Amino acid sequence: MDSEFTAIALNRKNALQTSSNAAAALATHNDVLWLAKLGIEQGVFTREQCRQVCQSLGPNAELADVAQRLIDDGIVEDVSGLEVLAGLAFAKGQKSAPSENPFEPDLDSELAAAVERQFSVAAPSDDGTGFAFANIGALDDDALGAAVRDLLRRTARQGASDLHLSTGSRPFTRKNRVLSFISEHTLTETEAMRLNTALLSAGQKQIFLERKDYDYALALSATERYRVNLMIHKNGAAGAYRMVPETVRSLEELGFTAHIPTLKKLLSYHNGLVLITGPVGSGKTTTLASMVDHLNTTRTDHIITVEDPIEVVQPAKGCNVSQREVGPHTKSFFTALKGALREDPDVIVIGELRDLETIEMAITASETGHLVIGTMHTSDATTTLTRLLDVFPPSQQTQIRASVAASLLGVVFQRVLPSTRGDLTLACEILINNTAVSSLIREGKSQGLRNTMETGVRDGMCLMDNVVFGLWQERKISRETALANISNRVLRVKITS
Repeated sequence: MDSEFTAIALNRKNALQTSSNAAAALATHNDVLWLAKLGIEQGVFTREQCRQVCQSLGPNAELADVAQRLIDDGIVEDVSGLEVLAGLAFAKGQKSAPSENPFEPDLDSELAAAVERQFSVAAPSDDGTGFAFANIGALDDDALGAAVRDLLRRTARQGASDLHLSTGSRPFTRKNRVLSFISEHTLTETEAMRLNTALLSAGQKQIFLERKDYDYALALSATERYRVNLMIHKNGAAGAYRMVPETVRSLEELGFTAHIPTLKKLLSYHNGLVLITGPVGSGKTTTLASMVDHLNTTRTDHIITVEDPIEVVQPAKGCNVSQREVGPHTKSFFTALKGALREDPDVIVIGELRDLETIEMAITASETGHLVIGTMHTSDATTTLTRLLDVFPPSQQTQIRASVAASLLGVVFQRVLPSTRGDLTLACEILINNTAVSSLIREGKSQGLRNTMETGVRDGMCLMDNVVFGLWQERKISRETALANISNRVLRVKITS
């Protein structure tokens, strides 16, 4: 059957046999033949359409070239479906022997079964994700990996920020802070484990099974990135997949419009400490990436970032950007910071300040001629300083308070709130280290910081209560959202009256 494709395979084989790497090259091109086989059988394209594409590209065309031409020529409109098909073809091409021809009759039944299993999962489902979770057991590992990639892409295209796959639970996504179940199927322990390890290498899977926790960055392409956390809980495996935006948004686009002069001034310094804080899911990483991009665009410095894991890739623009990930590139935040000081950096970016050694090293770096930007999990700007200082033992308190009073530039605390438009809007609180703030830090009188912030508007400071009240006045958030995020009694009365 399909004699013309058998001829293509033979022509490729004869052409490649003269090369020293003939077997490897032919194995690479076998995936094109598998794509032709699968696409024709599934009716994605006709035999004639595929033949014309292959002939136009020549005998050395790669799988990606053929797939792209099918899209560019308007032959295939379902890009996601073609991606799934190409993933399966690639896996089959890697496994097949160099001389193996996908169109030989004895392979038909095995191929037909594989394709049927693949598309029973990848076909559109009632929940709109294109994933039929009840059919997971029918998939081999290659097909499951391709289907999970497609699920992530579909989830991202629907605008969700997170995908959760957990044992004993229905799969669900988070969009604009709201959870939505995407299937009525409850994942079993085996299904959840297979789903969450389908995209791991053998080494990564071993680490996860040994540690029972694993954080890593997943890149499906240069522009499709996800931050993944895997864990084991009482029922079994669970995975949380955070979608990383394809492009870095500016500070204005994030919603800092009224505070741009203050933020840009903080980023204009060449030494000192800037802290980005907020609860989990408040957009700290997104803000941090935007700040790095601003520095990368407006300065000509050496920026070193230490992240766990690397989420947003920052290509060099005006600056040279060296991004390091805890685990693959360095043992810990502390060791990376210690090493960074010997790498001639101008700016050091720390994904999270979480322990005494890292905080101490960050403060030291900010005192020795470096701009240091880091994130912390806190509930407001003033408690950020309390948490920053309280990790140190009593014997070091006087010294550390003096160091922070001298090196701190500012604290940006943020939250994301549901807006009246149905999406999210940013609310922030900014503390700038002026003379009054510096004195309060040095003397250990953090309780006076809020009053100083309220009177420090000229220095660019603002309180969360006032910012949220302003968002309510502008009708950007509802009254219920405003009341839930304001503690000031006077402002609460104004909203309810």
